[in-house]
Amino acid sequence: MPGPIIDIDLVSTGMARLKYYRFDFKAMGSPCSVQLYAETRQKGRAAADIAIADVNRLEALYSRYRTDSFLSEINRIAAAAGSITVDGETAGLLDYAATCYQQSDGLFDITSGILRRVWNFKSGELPSHAAIDQIKEKIGWHQLKWNRPVLSFHVPGMEIDFGGVVKEYAVDRAAALCFDAGVRHGIVNLGGDIKIIGSHPDGSPWRIAIRHPRHPDAALITLLLQAGAVASSGDYERCITVHGQRYGHVLNPKTGWPVRHMAAVSVVGEFCVVAGSASTIGMLKETHGPDWLNDLGLPHLWIDTEGGTGGTLLDAG
Repeated sequence: MPGPIIDIDLVSTGMARLKYYRFDFKAMGSPCSVQLYAETRQKGRAAADIAIADVNRLEALYSRYRTDSFLSEINRIAAAAGSITVDGETAGLLDYAATCYQQSDGLFDITSGILRRVWNFKSGELPSHAAIDQIKEKIGWHQLKWNRPVLSFHVPGMEIDFGGVVKEYAVDRAAALCFDAGVRHGIVNLGGDIKIIGSHPDGSPWRIAIRHPRHPDAALITLLLQAGAVASSGDYERCITVHGQRYGHVLNPKTGWPVRHMAAVSVVGEFCVVAGSASTIGMLKETHGPDWLNDLGLPHLWIDTEGGTGGTLLDAG
């Protein structure tokens, strides 16, 4: 699904030694790019290839669409209410998921991806209350046991889904790998989840336009960033409208139904994985989202389903 970024404008540097290169690719169901400055295209391509290879590695490990992924292996164990020992990288993702679950009062829950079994946003139809109630019995981080490095499931048929974590984690890793390869000025964009490697060579910021959730060709705000990361969550594409009511794809794991208050949330942070989970939690908090985001203290912007906006980024945009 295309992300919320509609544009990243290049600012001319006038510096002959470094040249701008852009390398586009597709991964994790999204259009992606690595944009960087290098002395030659060959050097830029070498750095980008390292980053892109790692993104592809993570997709192969954690894609729910691939039967040969490690995530699919975990979920086959989960289906039988079994236990599995995981590697250090997966353990780190699970630790982070556990923290998000706790800090969101159970709203950020990586076991809730199973709701896709009853929500088909291409069908134009709503699932029944009975179907949602039945699938909810298999949702709940509290229903599994995470005792590093062993993950144990006690309810047959549960699943986990790293969709709310792994793409943002991949962005952070890709940017770090580019830096390790010698890149000091660039940006990584995985479907609208962004991490800045460094400003343009002349010190000017990257211009990042955030899409309006109801007007795809319009910018809600344009951010000027020299460092950090930005991620957004919202009902940008996947939604259905039934009897005049819009139902987006951000689902509350406790109710099984889409959030109704927030249309989109964007957060800026040092790491994309933190910005991404914060934007999702801000959506899931519904009417309490603005207060939660304010308490979190990260620069942010939100727009509700009535068109109201708020957040600290409005003052900076």
